[in-house]
Amino acid sequence: MKYLDEFRNPDLAQTILSRIRSLTTRPWVIMEICGGQTHSIIRNGIDQILPEEIELVHGPGCPVCVTPLETIDKAIAIAGRPDVIFTSFGDMLRVPGSHKDLLMVKSEGGDVRTVYSPLEALQIARENPHKEVVFFAVGFETTAPGNAMAIHRAQQEGLTNFSELVSHVLVPPAMEALLSSPHNRVQAYLAAGHVCTIMGWEEYEPIARKYQVPIIPTGFEPVDILEGIYLAVRQLETGRHEVENQYARSVRREGNRPAQELVARVYEIAPRKWRGIGEIPASGLRIRDAYAAFDAEKKFFVDDIQVQEPETCISGVILQGLKKPPQCPAFGKECTPQTPLGATMVSSEGACAAYYRYQRLAPETV
Repeated sequence: MKYLDEFRNPDLAQTILSRIRSLTTRPWVIMEICGGQTHSIIRNGIDQILPEEIELVHGPGCPVCVTPLETIDKAIAIAGRPDVIFTSFGDMLRVPGSHKDLLMVKSEGGDVRTVYSPLEALQIARENPHKEVVFFAVGFETTAPGNAMAIHRAQQEGLTNFSELVSHVLVPPAMEALLSSPHNRVQAYLAAGHVCTIMGWEEYEPIARKYQVPIIPTGFEPVDILEGIYLAVRQLETGRHEVENQYARSVRREGNRPAQELVARVYEIAPRKWRGIGEIPASGLRIRDAYAAFDAEKKFFVDDIQVQEPETCISGVILQGLKKPPQCPAFGKECTPQTPLGATMVSSEGACAAYYRYQRLAPETV
């Protein structure tokens, strides 16, 4: 398949790997941002074939994983109402809240439905005018345009029974928060290619300059990731710190301007809590006042729900690149995909799920 098979070519992968080995003279720590990249790395054993000087650590690149506990509790509170049809992508249904998850709400009689697009949720609202239809709008900049479009269309059509529970987060502020931490170990980033497809890479340039880190927008196939690592190591070894685009078949510097304009019309930048990390200023999106009628937090009066994260799960430390999943005492024991303690074990893009699925069960040191 064009644009897929060639990025899984083992001969090309070996060529790039040889170049990485010939370049590397000292230890480097590189963080991949996206959970899809994490799964590709672990599934293909990329971290195991690199020179021992290169360490890959896993960033907060899974929107399901960083959705705060209180937002899950808000979703559960809304979904349990008899007048509500609650819609969500499937990967949110098993994320544990304080006492239950959305699948349990469904088993108790709540009308919780899996959808594959926010526009599908919009169609459910059209077909059920006597029900309140809520869409759980979770994601990075990648999914924000589609979710913004759903609200925009609902307003245009006068659909008063549609709303969104929004938990959108923005990648660059999180990258900067990690770099400014006194515990930071990251020396280069593999940026999320799909996010950069929407947003471009202009907003990464000041981060690269300020913190002197290479930032490489990178795809998701093995050859993509190896080339992204090669570009990062080449910069690190020569003392450069620039944004260099590996994912040229999808990403342009300016990104997708119409998509950005739609997002800015419906949402505004706001502080956002990240599960296990805490609040990061200007790292999220919320619905603008002009579209307040479609804000489920306000419509169902759940915006005051506040809860404390459990101490048992160390996903926040993992998402900051400070530990690997097998270093968690609960990993593979109390915490499994069947009995998850945190979202990083539930999500299809979570680091803990990747390590468990591909049997990386032995303890690792950082």
